[in-house]
Amino acid sequence: MYRTENFNFYSEMQNLNRAAIRYIVGIIKAGMKLQDVKALCEDYLLKNGADSFWYWDVGAFVFAGDETAVSVSGRDYRVSDRAIEENDIITIDLSPQKDNIWGDYARTLVIENGIVCDEADRIKKSEWRNGLQMEEYLHKKLIDIAAPDMTFEELYYYINDLIVKKGFLNLDFLGNLGHSIVKNKNDRVYIEKGNNKKLSDVGLFTFEPHISVPDSKYGYKREDIYYFGDGRLVML
Repeated sequence: MYRTENFNFYSEMQNLNRAAIRYIVGIIKAGMKLQDVKALCEDYLLKNGADSFWYWDVGAFVFAGDETAVSVSGRDYRVSDRAIEENDIITIDLSPQKDNIWGDYARTLVIENGIVCDEADRIKKSEWRNGLQMEEYLHKKLIDIAAPDMTFEELYYYINDLIVKKGFLNLDFLGNLGHSIVKNKNDRVYIEKGNNKKLSDVGLFTFEPHISVPDSKYGYKREDIYYFGDGRLVML
């Protein structure tokens, strides 16, 4: 379905998202308002390929500090008035589209001594380092265990069990871990309990665990789009 001309368009949207994060990493600094980070990301997306934003008309959901542990529907999202601190944690979730072709991408960034740490292993604060390393681990595990005939429900149980075994919590307000990429956001199916569709029944789907540890005020999120190529799961 997606491994056609349209497939390249989806890839372009994800590449745009990656470029937007690289762009904001290069200019983000302590004292910058989250409102400004949101505006800069959205402006970059629109100037470099997107024509609009598919998720409640918001192109960049931006959270910092204890906001990173809050799970909220895009319908209810309002960017806060807070400023980035010298040592801070920030989650940016991007939702551009062009001609109804979606991109969907999120990263949690850590700032230490005013500098973005672009490698999880280099983060000094162990709580933040462990959170980002766990996100990387979950995405690697997804690629290892996902199979075309696996159901979304089976993936839901496997990953949620793994999150708990590793001492973390799933923060998502609906408990799911991702969704299919479609044309209308209301048509999405989710990595959730009760969804017996096979992963291969959809062309593309996101994986976006939003996690924390018990009694922590910080959350972590990493989102990418995946598809099956030659029977193996591949990141778009």
